Amino acid sequence: MKFAQFLTIIALGTASASFAADKHDHGHEHKPLHGGVVVEVKDMDYELVAKADVLQLYLRDHGKPADISKSSAKLTLLTGSDKQEVELKPAGDKLEAKGSFKTAANTKVVAVVSTAGKSSTARFVLK
Repeated sequence: MKFAQFLTIIALGTASASFAADKHDHGHEHKPLHGGVVVEVKDMDYELVAKADVLQLYLRDHGKPADISKSSAKLTLLTGSDKQEVELKPAGDKLEAKGSFKTAANTKVVAVVSTAGKSSTARFVLK
């Protein structure tokens, strides 16, 4: 394992708990609407649906679907010592990529989402 990859895995492992949606009251729920894993970053909910043949990322702003027409995302999947990078593009109401993906339980995923010239990072752990 490369040293940089090792550091990435350590950073994800220690940081992922801090990005989980907490139970605070601000008018909307953090429940998955599409069967995925939800995290909140800066009042935006990110729901990642990860299957072996498709990756989908839904964005909600204060509980309402966000405009993703000019958005993109780069996902980094870490499964054991394997690393896979995937670009997601708009597809209807979500960002999506089709292909072959390693989506086992406990896979760590870092999503860097670019919207309107701004980027944000969301971290997930697949169930």
